[in-house]
Amino acid sequence: MSSIAGLVSLNTGNSIYAATKGAMNQLAKNLACEWARDNIRTNSVAPWFIRTPLVEPYLSDEKFLEEIKCRTPMERTGEPDEVSSLVAFLCMPAASYITGQTICVDGGLTVNGFFFPRT
Repeated sequence: MSSIAGLVSLNTGNSIYAATKGAMNQLAKNLACEWARDNIRTNSVAPWFIRTPLVEPYLSDEKFLEEIKCRTPMERTGEPDEVSSLVAFLCMPAASYITGQTICVDGGLTVNGFFFPRT
């Protein structure tokens, strides 16, 4: 499991975490090429804020939660089943031609650009 911290700067002061997630994303790409001949696929799943006990202390801060929502085009945090559904799909035959990808589960945050919040 990666994180969008491996793809974009989050200004959290945790560069080591971001670097390790970026390395995981690159490892998935390299292994996809190395292991393809053995029909082994590798992908990286990179979530944004997902409602889990780990992040609940952050999300319980209303000001912080509003900052997350205003930067996320879908204007909400993710749910655990939204990540697990993607992981399950990647294990299925329907995903048999998907390898070496970093797939973001982020409500559009990483493709946001300069997003004007809805009024």
